[in-house]
Amino acid sequence: MFDTTRRRVMQALGIGGTAAVAGCSVEAPTASETTTERRQVEQTSTPTVDQVAADPTDIPDPIDRSQPTTHEVTLTMEEVTAEIEPGVTFDFMTFGGQVPGPMIRVRQGDTVDLTVENSEGNALPHNVDLHAVYGTGGGSVATTAAPGQQNAMTFQATYPGAFIYHCAVPNLDMHISAGMFGMILVEPKGGLPAVDRELYFGQHEVYTDGEVGQEGKHSFDIESMKNENPTYVLLNGEKYAWAAANRGPLEVQQGDRVRVFMVDGGPNYSSNFHPIGNVWKRAYRDGGVPEDGDFDAYADKNIQTVKVPPGSCMIGEMDTPVPERIKLVDHALSRVARRGMLAEVDVLGEEREEIFDPDAGGTSHEGPQYA
Repeated sequence: MFDTTRRRVMQALGIGGTAAVAGCSVEAPTASETTTERRQVEQTSTPTVDQVAADPTDIPDPIDRSQPTTHEVTLTMEEVTAEIEPGVTFDFMTFGGQVPGPMIRVRQGDTVDLTVENSEGNALPHNVDLHAVYGTGGGSVATTAAPGQQNAMTFQATYPGAFIYHCAVPNLDMHISAGMFGMILVEPKGGLPAVDRELYFGQHEVYTDGEVGQEGKHSFDIESMKNENPTYVLLNGEKYAWAAANRGPLEVQQGDRVRVFMVDGGPNYSSNFHPIGNVWKRAYRDGGVPEDGDFDAYADKNIQTVKVPPGSCMIGEMDTPVPERIKLVDHALSRVARRGMLAEVDVLGEEREEIFDPDAGGTSHEGPQYA
């Protein structure tokens, strides 16, 4: 099914003498070239799917071994049509049909045999640049594939941390905005500290020719992207994807230590990632973790808001001493109130009035009240 001929890649990319094969070109793609790519997607019979919002709980287990190993990993590029919110559809570009793409979890010193498959029904070439890779373009040149193709490479994960991976063809900002980003987590040799729950999120902007909530099919809009004026700012590819108003809230038990992984695909906005009603008890900025195992000395502690630049990640841990609804937001709050950037986590358990008493004013409440 999959062809690995390099000539087909070059033809699909339309590579000229002054453009790079992958990543940021010497000459940036013109608006006309970007519009042509958009039309190629729209004119292709793109399958419609029920959701692209990745399940935040669907991530690999923590690594529990002391020796390196070799992983065989396949990333499949899928161009699909899905709802951003009810009645509003958009043509997404994805790794594995989800936003963010599947988390890849390895250990420092592991080897990864990575295969990239560009589905035959797709309209455009794709590849992957992993920030955890020493190598040209983070591997993007080696993995560039036209529709119906696959390419492969091998790399060793030599430094630990949480790193973005993303598509890096010449129109990379368009491809990332449309959903082509994810996280590769390289655990240090001694592993990460034990926690009770882990959750995985990805933030990105979507630039369309419609307004928020305008029903119908939205097309990608190059001018909005050039002006960095998105229609939506999303967490996991849908408006309020994992909030109570949509597919959430997520649930944890009182007393759980909860670790949150977040990757900011951008392509342009930094996130100001904040848990309303909680705090990052430990925060690892830009996804950095210690190689010597001294997490307590390395982490920032009791951080209210972590800046996550586009193309970077964060790891944050929360304690959950009281029942509540935690709202995970970008504290540029118009993105929450008006553009869709929110997830919610319910902490289930018994009230502890010495920490938080919602009835101190004598008001009667029926069940937990959430801000």
